[in-house]
Amino acid sequence: MLLAVAATALTAQTQAQSVEPVAYTVRFPAPHTHYAEVDASIPTDGRDQVEVMMAVWTPGSYLVREFARHVEMLSARSPAGERLNIAKSRKNRWTIDTLGAARIELSYRVYAREMSVRTNWVESDFAMLNGAPTFLTLADDAVDRPHDITLELPDGWTQSLTGLAPRTDRGPHAYRAADFDALVDSPIVAGNPAVYEFTVEGIRHALVHVGESGAWDGPASAADVQKITTELFRMWGDPPYDEYVFLNLITEAGGGLEHRNSTLLMTSRWAPADRQSYLSWLALVSHEQFHAWNVKQLRPQELGPFDYENEVHTQSLWIVEGITSYYADLIVRRAELSTTDEYLDALSAQIRSLQTTPGREVQPVALASYDAWIKYYRADENSANTSVSYYTKGAVIGFLLDMRIRAATGGRQSLDDLMRLAYGRFSVARGYTPEEFRAAAQEVAGQDLSAWFGRALDSTEELEYQEALEWLGLEFTPVESDPEAEPDGWIGLVTRVNDGQRLVSQVRRDTPGYSAGFNVGDELLGIDDYRVLPGEWEDRVKQLQPGVRISVLVSRRGALRRVPVEVGAQPVESWDLAPVAEASDAQEARREAWLSGR
Repeated sequence: MLLAVAATALTAQTQAQSVEPVAYTVRFPAPHTHYAEVDASIPTDGRDQVEVMMAVWTPGSYLVREFARHVEMLSARSPAGERLNIAKSRKNRWTIDTLGAARIELSYRVYAREMSVRTNWVESDFAMLNGAPTFLTLADDAVDRPHDITLELPDGWTQSLTGLAPRTDRGPHAYRAADFDALVDSPIVAGNPAVYEFTVEGIRHALVHVGESGAWDGPASAADVQKITTELFRMWGDPPYDEYVFLNLITEAGGGLEHRNSTLLMTSRWAPADRQSYLSWLALVSHEQFHAWNVKQLRPQELGPFDYENEVHTQSLWIVEGITSYYADLIVRRAELSTTDEYLDALSAQIRSLQTTPGREVQPVALASYDAWIKYYRADENSANTSVSYYTKGAVIGFLLDMRIRAATGGRQSLDDLMRLAYGRFSVARGYTPEEFRAAAQEVAGQDLSAWFGRALDSTEELEYQEALEWLGLEFTPVESDPEAEPDGWIGLVTRVNDGQRLVSQVRRDTPGYSAGFNVGDELLGIDDYRVLPGEWEDRVKQLQPGVRISVLVSRRGALRRVPVEVGAQPVESWDLAPVAEASDAQEARREAWLSGR
């Protein structure tokens, strides 16, 4: 169940668990200090020594994050109170002498003050716990072992919410995870959130707002989430869960992370006041819930069983994240929560982002997926020049693959059908290889797509849009401008203002600034012999005539120097999608079928 206060009895299957569980008690004795205190009762199975470990990463976020760095004051004792010897055996492992005890008792503290969907946060108002950075478990022996959790809440906190099964026999805030995978896959929120429940096809859902404070209209946002859920059920068919909880933390942070029967979201209290920000939140909801099918069930073979201590590489994140990103805004449109123009704007933004990233000519998207561990989550000032986002390019490829299937089958099949076929064929224990997913796409399209996939996924060739646009009666609209007006000047530097300084934050390839030798970190002070204030820089550059040579005064690590550069013309970006003026009846019908999903 979703709410501890509404929990039901354990199922007979859970009660019949024969494997001794790992059992945790989590307390927050001084939540304003940002600590969770954990007691863990660990079965030894008769061993003289056991080894415990903490995960180094969490599924859905491909970066080794070294969660063990937040563990403090780890101690162990026998049930009789004897202190047991502990030795660090690896960066995230400890060996413990059991003295023959059937169970040993661990105690430790976890520092919890990182506001992200992957980590932990504890404060006076609420706690957010993820499994990977919170719970030690038996190393190499946690796959099929149940894990029980009991929360002891501070005075004034009334609720705990999670996707885990409740243990009402253990109290109002007690849960069971069938195994360590389920524990890691089930974030927990405790405090006094606002909860809005709704049902879709008999399946209970809850939207949980932490920090609502009157800034969000809870019932209205829950009604919108219900429409998204309804649309996802219609597309996929049977849901892969019995209940689902949306944990929405209104904390001025951002991001989302998918889980088996829940998602953890972060947003701003001001998001509902701005149409675009609210649409972005709805797309985030759509994206993360879409993952309940695509990755939590339908997954690449490499993403299961999980190795929580080592990097797990796959070439298929363009499917996991990219195709999910394509559907995120499309499901919002199909749920009639956005207009056609708003959806085309969202799709245009993805295409524009891809086509204006120099790294698309350097890194194929399949390699971007494989290298997520060392590139995507470790971005630096040169990343735009050397890499491409598997989210963004994967979304654009998803759009183009959808239209290719539709065109090849005369509109009888679509990417929807491919995802349903793959879901039925490869879900849960099976998993798919890159070759199997491509073969399934060819099966649905009824034609050989190997050359198309090779160009789109394995090369850095430019994507071809014309077939998709012609099928839908769309075009890239040119930017309207005065043909007699002089183009804006352009150097191509990405800059930011920090502490009253205009600083270079990116030097993108194939720009005048790149050729001239500007450095990231340069402070921009003046043009020729004139001071340019930080707030004036962008306007001053636009006013320059393309082709003119100027000298820019910069401070580079405190040393003044002049950088000569020839001003270029601001590139005209024509990546805005719009219906053609005289679309045929067939094109309009195809567009409607795509946007409605019917």
